[in-house]
Amino acid sequence: MSSKASTRISFTSLTPNNLGTVRKLNSVLFPIRYSEKFYNDVLLSEVEEFCKLVYYNDVPVGTICCRLEKKENRANLYLMTMGILAPYRSRGLGSQTLEAVLTAAAASAKPKIDKIYLHVQVSNDGAKRFYEKHGFNEVEIYKDYYKKIEPHDAWVLEKVFP
Repeated sequence: MSSKASTRISFTSLTPNNLGTVRKLNSVLFPIRYSEKFYNDVLLSEVEEFCKLVYYNDVPVGTICCRLEKKENRANLYLMTMGILAPYRSRGLGSQTLEAVLTAAAASAKPKIDKIYLHVQVSNDGAKRFYEKHGFNEVEIYKDYYKKIEPHDAWVLEKVFP
């Protein structure tokens, strides 16, 4: 039996009980402090399929958090945060996490999701390549998107659902 088969990746919906873990992971993973509104919004039932805690062999090692943006009859998913702790990277966890959310988004009927999009700091080539590998395309550069970190500009990447 290969070692890959014995390792377990699992996803858990966010709840008030595991939100502290999400906060801790975000403080390690991202150079930004997230607001109380961010943490309240990721608990909304409408985003349950798109906000997950990532476990590797029962250890919480990452998160993905999206928000639903509805306009008239259309809906977009904004990928706010996605990260895996450094010692656990290059094991396919990020890819499996993103694919789980993409699958849920593509299958969503109420509302039907038209696209998913995100911002990547222009200095983060690795992240940009990662998302492009998963079918995202650069659609613009958002000037001065990041106020408190350098460089300030971000790529806007999106993936449209057929």
